[in-house]
Amino acid sequence: MRSLLILSTGIIAAGFAIAATGSGLDVTSPVFNNNGMIPKKYSCDGDNVNPPLSIDHLPVGTKTVALIVHDPDAPKKGGFTHWVMWNIKPGMLITENYKDAEQGLNGSGKKGYTGMCPPSGTHHYHFMAYALDVSLNIDKRTDKKYLEKAMKGHILAQGDLVGLYKK
Repeated sequence: MRSLLILSTGIIAAGFAIAATGSGLDVTSPVFNNNGMIPKKYSCDGDNVNPPLSIDHLPVGTKTVALIVHDPDAPKKGGFTHWVMWNIKPGMLITENYKDAEQGLNGSGKKGYTGMCPPSGTHHYHFMAYALDVSLNIDKRTDKKYLEKAMKGHILAQGDLVGLYKK
């Protein structure tokens, strides 16, 4: 009986340790579920504005949050990046048509968000959030590759919400 109690205590303690380390962020949207269809409104076929997002379970020490929205299914080598954003204040809701953080260049070389616009088939859109231990002081013309390089060594936790879209 004593060994069962010790084993149970160890398992409970391990669970608390996992939760305390911030092993993953919860990235959610009120307009689509993980692996669910993204409404037309947020695409090139609709209003071309970003969907609202919430990023929860930020670990202690989070100074800022970064976000990359990427379509690995795009016919372009390496996929297509729809949004690059950093220095989001922790706990901020990312509202529809969000403009309150530093926004870099999308796959079209333009600043800010560009909606889903797959040429054919159903594509997967990864809304990847990163809790960072710093504020980033990087060029406003930063793209996905440069943001990933700038974040290296500063990521406390990350999370991914996948949305689907088909024309």
